[in-house]
Amino acid sequence: MDKTSWIKAAIIGFAIIVTATILAKGLRNRNAGEDVINVTGLGTQDFISNEIYWSGRYKTHAVDAKEAYALINDQTQKVKEFFKSKGFTTDEFTISGVNFEKDYRRVMIQKEGNFEKTEEIPDGYTASQSISFSAKKNEALMKKIESVMNQTSELINSGVEFMPNSAQYTYAELPGLKQTLIERATKDAKERAQKIVSTGNGDLGKLKDASMGVFQITGKGSVEEDSYGGNFDTYSKEKTARVTVKLAYELE
Repeated sequence: MDKTSWIKAAIIGFAIIVTATILAKGLRNRNAGEDVINVTGLGTQDFISNEIYWSGRYKTHAVDAKEAYALINDQTQKVKEFFKSKGFTTDEFTISGVNFEKDYRRVMIQKEGNFEKTEEIPDGYTASQSISFSAKKNEALMKKIESVMNQTSELINSGVEFMPNSAQYTYAELPGLKQTLIERATKDAKERAQKIVSTGNGDLGKLKDASMGVFQITGKGSVEEDSYGGNFDTYSKEKTARVTVKLAYELE
C-alpha cells in the first residue's frame, strides 16, 4: 500500500470512529430522556365557609321624579325597620344611594297594512336602592344573616317590592389552604412514583420537572367536572377544594 492509500484509509477509519462516537452519545441521551416517570398527585380538603355576603334590591315607580324619590325614601324606612326588628343594628348593613332611571313605553302612532310605526314616549321614573350584609369570621352575625334571608316575603306583604339575591360564601383562610393542598398533592405524587418504581424493582432518581394543575373549589358532594380555567363556587357554604400537581422523576 502506497503512502497516499494509507493516508486515505486512516482518514476513513478516523471518520468512522468519530461518527460511531456521536451516534452512541446521541443514543445515550435519547434513552436518558426516556428514563423518566410522570405522576400526578391530588390534594383535597372539605371546608366550611366563614364569610358571607348577601344583598337585596327594592324599587318604586312614579310619573314624577320627586314623587319617585319620596316613595323610595318611604320604602327605605320600612326596610330599615324590618331588619332592625330581626335584631340587626344599623352598622350591620349598608344601604346604597338612590338610583334613578327614566322609563319609556312604546306606542303605535301609525299602521298601514302590515307596517307599524311606533314611538317611545316618557313613562315616568323608577327609583331603586339596595341593602347589603356581610360577615367575616363572625359566626353569630353569619347565622343572623342566614336566618333572615328566607323572611323577606314579609317586606313584600308590607308593600315593598324586595328582590333578594343569592348569598355568596367565601373563605378567609383560602391562601393558606391552597398552600396546604399543594404540599399534599406533591407528597401524594412522590409516593405514587415511589410505589410504581419499587414494584418494578427500580430506583427513583432526581426530580426533573414539576407543575401545578388548576385550583378548584366546588360545593361539597358536587359532581361538577374540573374546568380549564378552574371552578370557584361561591353559592355553597360547605365546599371542597382540590389541586393537582404533576411531577417528573428520572429513573436510576
